[in-house]
Amino acid sequence: MNGEAFALDLDRVEAILPRYTTEGPRYTSYPTAPVWKEAYGPEQYRADLGREGASAEEGLSLYVHVPFCRSLCHFCACNRVITRKEELPVRFLDAIEREVAAVREAIRVPRTATQQHWGGGTPTHLTPDQVTRLFRIVTDAFPMREGAEISIEVDPRVTTEEHVAALRECGFNRISMGLQDVDPHVQEAIHRIQPAEQTAQLVEWSRSAGFESVNFDLIYGLPYQTEESFARTLDVVIGMQPDRIALYSYAHVTWVAKQQRGFERKDLPDPSAKARIMLGAIRRFLEEGYRFIGLDHFARPEDELSRAVGDRTLRRNFMGYTTQAGVDLLGFGPSAISELRESYAQSFRDLDSWQPAAAEHGLATMRGHHLSQDDVERRWIIGRIMCHGELRAEEFEATFGHVFAPRYARELEQLGPVIADGLVTRAEDGSLCVTPLGRLLVRNVAMVFDAYLGDQRKSGKPLFSKTV
Repeated sequence: MNGEAFALDLDRVEAILPRYTTEGPRYTSYPTAPVWKEAYGPEQYRADLGREGASAEEGLSLYVHVPFCRSLCHFCACNRVITRKEELPVRFLDAIEREVAAVREAIRVPRTATQQHWGGGTPTHLTPDQVTRLFRIVTDAFPMREGAEISIEVDPRVTTEEHVAALRECGFNRISMGLQDVDPHVQEAIHRIQPAEQTAQLVEWSRSAGFESVNFDLIYGLPYQTEESFARTLDVVIGMQPDRIALYSYAHVTWVAKQQRGFERKDLPDPSAKARIMLGAIRRFLEEGYRFIGLDHFARPEDELSRAVGDRTLRRNFMGYTTQAGVDLLGFGPSAISELRESYAQSFRDLDSWQPAAAEHGLATMRGHHLSQDDVERRWIIGRIMCHGELRAEEFEATFGHVFAPRYARELEQLGPVIADGLVTRAEDGSLCVTPLGRLLVRNVAMVFDAYLGDQRKSGKPLFSKTV
């Protein structure tokens, strides 16, 4: 999507937003995590890891969740442990070593990794020596292939030049920095004081050390944000020339993150203001030459993420948009999710449950899900909509052996209002193309094909963030 294609009528956008401002999944998986059951446990995961027919040639994607943070950011709904206790990371490393070994043992054939990502929490809460130990634990079991993407999320407030050197020595080549907003008023409200100079210093260290890609995470919709204040944040961001940008919508999920309740007494932007902040940021990034990858991700045209759009290997999982669609993902650490060919498995979320389970039994699976044939088809459909902004009926038929339009006639009929509002166009054979306007509301488009969403809504329990 280029700047010209994104020349939307702002009044038109604001007019239809109320119809699409609803709770909905982000589709980092399908079926979504609330569908998964505790009946799927360690033995089921072990069996799925050891599936017949797996080849040593098949690559792996690895995710490591390091849950520790020194302080609580009030916007955050991630799985984290706020601590300064030195013994907790030591016990964590001992437990994850056992977990990695158990997963490696369950896989029938040795397999190498083409991708590795660390998130949190704050992975650089670990000391540089601990970072090196953790990397060796993972790569001794699953060696990295030449040219693999090895990435990490860091907090500039705790990441030192020594951390950067240790990461590069290990082989990390992409670094993502939480920035959120540089406005002091906003930073005070979200309990994350982070001078722009601190972030710029980490950018300088990273580029000097040879990181191939330096990326930023931003959040719009935070307390006290305005179009003007966020425009100033964008000036700072563009000045540091990141290779990728994640522009996340603030998710107000107080049933998950209780500390967010204080935001309700402060100046959260209303939906219209939030939309204007988002549109202003998108237009600015496009003007600066970034490619709109989808929903909330932007990348330089030469970036691997942009290339994945072109060759249709873009993938969406709980890390957001990434590359290497179809590769098995193995997750390690508390709350980590593994995505295999026909199943999902998630480890215990809290450290006090995950750590003894991993240390004693290796696998710490809390819940999971075996995909039915209907799940597999709908995951493919939703993935095409979320990642490629289109669905080609002939591709569906070639993949699954069914004619698309008759099989999903009810869903295609339900798309009528979405088509009328200009979010999607439909061909006679049922093929769909998401418009630039629809790319902003792509979650709403994908929701039509979610077979579980109706019953989830009937439960009355809050499960998902707002789509706008």
